[in-house]
Amino acid sequence: MVLTGARDPILVPEVSQHEVQVRQGFTGTELLLYGAILDPAGSRAGESYDIVVVLKGPTEAIRVREKDKVFGIWVNAESTAFRSAPSFFAVASSRPIDRIVDERTAAIYELGLDYLQLSPSGAIDPEEQARFTAGLVDLRQRQGLYQQDPGGVEISGQVLYTARIALPSNVRTGTYTAETFAITQGRVVSSATAKVEVRKLGFERFIASFAQDQPLGYGLLAVCLSVAMGWTAGRLFARV
Repeated sequence: MVLTGARDPILVPEVSQHEVQVRQGFTGTELLLYGAILDPAGSRAGESYDIVVVLKGPTEAIRVREKDKVFGIWVNAESTAFRSAPSFFAVASSRPIDRIVDERTAAIYELGLDYLQLSPSGAIDPEEQARFTAGLVDLRQRQGLYQQDPGGVEISGQVLYTARIALPSNVRTGTYTAETFAITQGRVVSSATAKVEVRKLGFERFIASFAQDQPLGYGLLAVCLSVAMGWTAGRLFARV
């Protein structure tokens, strides 16, 4: 999808892989997002634009818990739930976001981790929501699932742009949306999207499908395997 006015530039986006296959031993991969900035006639736009690329994974419901130390032991304390949080969120831009747009525009288009829009379940105090949101963002940054690179987009000749975003080994399967924004004078003048499918193949796909389609059977099988492995280990150690 391309949004453009009569005199605004046109973005022609592309990704290096439209399908990422997760097999046994998958250690992650790197996506190359690239494209061209053209005027409506199809030639180079001829102006200086900033480019921001946002890659989002499937959304999911999640509960965030705080840890508190009680008598020297870390225990679960307060918690809150979010109805929809992206399982993966990465932003790459040609310059730092605060040098490209104002806070209002950044919030509208979610241009950065500071402007990520999460939907809490039920009423929640704004300060408490901000605290739990910051906690979730920090956790997923450390897991490699939330990323921000203020110089991650390179623009060549005011027409070609490239950005590289790493997908870690723990990415969730599903449809990922790569949205590219062309910005000038603090205003988003054009945007375009591309899709990436992350799929599990082989034995991993069978296990994931079985766990999702037959949760009771999967649980019983996991218990049986645990008991069998424990019994086998006990017999082996008894002979030593």
